[in-house]
Amino acid sequence: VFQKWVNREISNFDYLIQLNTMAGRTYNDLAQYPVFPWILRDYTSEELDLNNPAVFRDLSKPIGVVNEKNAKTKDFFFRYENFEDPLGMIDKFHYGTHYSNAAGVMHYLIRVEPFTTLHIQLQSGRFDCADRQFHSIPATWQALMDNPNDVKELIPEFFYFPEFLENQNGFNLGQLQISKEMVNDVVLPKWAHSPEDFIYKHRKALESEYVSAHLHEWIDLIFGYKQRGPAAVEALNVFY
Repeated sequence: VFQKWVNREISNFDYLIQLNTMAGRTYNDLAQYPVFPWILRDYTSEELDLNNPAVFRDLSKPIGVVNEKNAKTKDFFFRYENFEDPLGMIDKFHYGTHYSNAAGVMHYLIRVEPFTTLHIQLQSGRFDCADRQFHSIPATWQALMDNPNDVKELIPEFFYFPEFLENQNGFNLGQLQISKEMVNDVVLPKWAHSPEDFIYKHRKALESEYVSAHLHEWIDLIFGYKQRGPAAVEALNVFY
């Protein structure tokens, strides 16, 4: 598979799907759901210029430190260096949450069944408060940049499944506190004119030259040698 990918006989998307499968990740287990990277950092421009390297996320860094500001705060180092489990059971870590978990999958897929029902079950029989719902792609990226404790990566649906961005079932997902706006369809980046347009451009970004040249750096973090041990510590990539 690796050789096929290097020879460009299979796409970046297909390679990531196959890596997830080999790593034991599957659509049948929310706790081991396939994980895909955030690949863009520009969610505000009118046009998306895939020839400009500045529109892409730095794939060599875990999402928690893609924002230089978060990387420079000493929290990660401090937490890691000073963490001491009195029972000696828990190893040191940079992040107390994970880049892929069941709640995160339900968060992204809340508008489509069976994830809607699973989300409601998780929240004791009701929808979580509107401000915590997945309601906007630009706002989700901004929250990742502002909050070093939010380290969610993406799921494959962001590259092929426009329906998850639409509230086709008309669920009442509540009202945002500050803007009083009702949460309905997911708010898209300015450069996307419809959910289909978003998926088309996002997939095109995934297959772009820039991502093809740097995807292996992210694969090292998630599936490769930077997952644990000294390389993980150095890459600020140690999870609870």
